[in-house]
Amino acid sequence: MVKNVLVVDDDRELLLSLSEGLERYGETFSVLVAGDGQVAVEKLKGNSISLVVTDLKMPNMDGFALLAHIIEQYPEIPVIVITAYSTPRMEKLAREGGAVGYIEKPFMIDSLARKIMTTLRKETEGGTLHGVSSGIFLQLIEMEEKTCTIRLVDKSSGKQGVLFFRNGELLDAKCDNLQGEFAAYEIFSWDETEISIQNSCGLKKKKINRDLQAILLEAMRLKDEAAQGQESVNEGREEDEAEEVTEIEELEIPVDENAIRDKFKKEIGRNLGVEDIYEDGSWDGLIAQMSRIGTFFAAGRIKISYIDREESKDFILLPGKTTTVISVNPRCPKDRIIQILSG
Repeated sequence: MVKNVLVVDDDRELLLSLSEGLERYGETFSVLVAGDGQVAVEKLKGNSISLVVTDLKMPNMDGFALLAHIIEQYPEIPVIVITAYSTPRMEKLAREGGAVGYIEKPFMIDSLARKIMTTLRKETEGGTLHGVSSGIFLQLIEMEEKTCTIRLVDKSSGKQGVLFFRNGELLDAKCDNLQGEFAAYEIFSWDETEISIQNSCGLKKKKINRDLQAILLEAMRLKDEAAQGQESVNEGREEDEAEEVTEIEELEIPVDENAIRDKFKKEIGRNLGVEDIYEDGSWDGLIAQMSRIGTFFAAGRIKISYIDREESKDFILLPGKTTTVISVNPRCPKDRIIQILSG
């Protein structure tokens, strides 16, 4: 699979030159570009990125702030720093800041390409396995008390996930916009995966508090329930066809983001902790899974879901034609917000 490399620099001519010059390495990696750190943050949200190459001096959000953001939110992504000041102190600052290396301006495009490919190879330094069940393999990781970063690709859907292990202990999991236990449940439900092993782990803080066996068992339980729920839906489809069509039509009604904002301001004022409201189809799979579980337990159609990531922001999900995401900080009056949305 071709890796995505994100190059960040406010020099447009340099970005164009790098984008064109690195095209010859397209069989190994593809290049995405961003003009500053803020644009890079958005690119990281919407794309699967394997490596970031960034300048340090940029407007809006500089390279140091971007580096800090990547360390906090994407510890599996290595960063190469572009600098005009190649000194031992700069190298020390870059490495202490979390960068895996740096390259000095001016540089040859081929030199940067070699550095990129050397760094990308570390993603698979522990080997690559194809068509395997993640559950059995990861139990071996636990038994061997291995420290590593595991990248997985689901053969059937193409979804990608990342697992972080330290001394055989599962620290965290990421899959699309899911993180923690929810992401682990999604990853462990995959039957055939491609697994790449990196013999290091950039994450130190444990964000999953259950042991691996409990996570695996819960993932299998949810998968079985979802499958049984789907069978029940299929069996009753003919007799409930009219009702089901109505429900699908209800789900596909687009959510009016401006109406939501106005309603929040009217009910609880401006300082309510809502950071952003947007549509994001990458959550649709989770909503569908929750809906299947709700069907199985005869709990009805899912209306609202609150995702607590135990980080700087949480998410409220509203099902629709495309899932509407309300990004909130953990200090927001979430019970009040959910009450307003349910009314």
